[in-house]
Amino acid sequence: MGKFVIKRLGISLVVILLISIFSFSLVHMLPGDPAVLALGSEASETDVENFREKYNLNKPVVEQYLLWMKGMLHGDLGDSIAYSRPVLSCLAERLPRTVSIGLPALIISSILGILAGIISAIYRGKFIDNLITFLSTVGLGAPQFWLGIVGIWFFGMKLGWLPLSGYVAPSEDFGQYVYYGIMPILILSFSLLASVARQTRSNMLEVVNQDYIRTARADGLAERSVIYKHALKNALIPVITTIGMQVRVVVGGSLMVEQVFNIAGIGTLLVSAVNGRDYMVVQGCVFMISLVTVAVNFLIDLLYGVVDPRIRKSWR
Repeated sequence: MGKFVIKRLGISLVVILLISIFSFSLVHMLPGDPAVLALGSEASETDVENFREKYNLNKPVVEQYLLWMKGMLHGDLGDSIAYSRPVLSCLAERLPRTVSIGLPALIISSILGILAGIISAIYRGKFIDNLITFLSTVGLGAPQFWLGIVGIWFFGMKLGWLPLSGYVAPSEDFGQYVYYGIMPILILSFSLLASVARQTRSNMLEVVNQDYIRTARADGLAERSVIYKHALKNALIPVITTIGMQVRVVVGGSLMVEQVFNIAGIGTLLVSAVNGRDYMVVQGCVFMISLVTVAVNFLIDLLYGVVDPRIRKSWR
């Protein structure tokens, strides 16, 4: 177990390093001078040079990267060009908004997606299976911005049940948070739920046809016990992977949902930073999203052993 953890930690650190290099290089390939974009085309050459010196933009790219990495190791992600404030402060302001929308969506989609996949597999070929399969296909194929617009038109404009846009933090007023957040949360969870449901159904159908499942049924075990204690446990490995990959939505936010419902989260921050060539913010956003994604993948590897004893045995 210890060797496995150390090995996975080493791989994760290498991945994080490669991601930091990639994100830094990609941002610097974008056309346009961030100093000119920030100060305007009418700014004097002296002001532009002073701006470049302040943000280390006049140094070689490799030196800029090393300075950024050095600051990051000390908890300093640099200063935003557009907002004239620390990047860490910008992330700390936007991240709770994104998480308060993304985390409930992930929890709802995980629970309902697994249940829908199990029901669909048990009643394969019947009406409920066809209905779940149809809704899953719609959820995977329909763009989130389109679902958001339809939700705003139907629930906001036609029925008048929900607000058209806006956001209230749960710490300020939980009731208003639910009122403003229920539609973006449901829209965001719909596509995630569809992905989990399809993955669960596919794996359940594969597992229930295995010999040990037929043996369990032949031994007289109750169908509920066969499904939930034997089949589901072995079908959960790919489902856990699917859920883990969706965690990036919790941190990175769904750009379309944030744009449609006017939620100032990480997604909108990242887009505005790319448009404004705000290098430090882009690098900080990408690195934070990547760091959480890598950490979650590491935890998923450990969770595999909890679900499947055969994986624990392979660690020894």
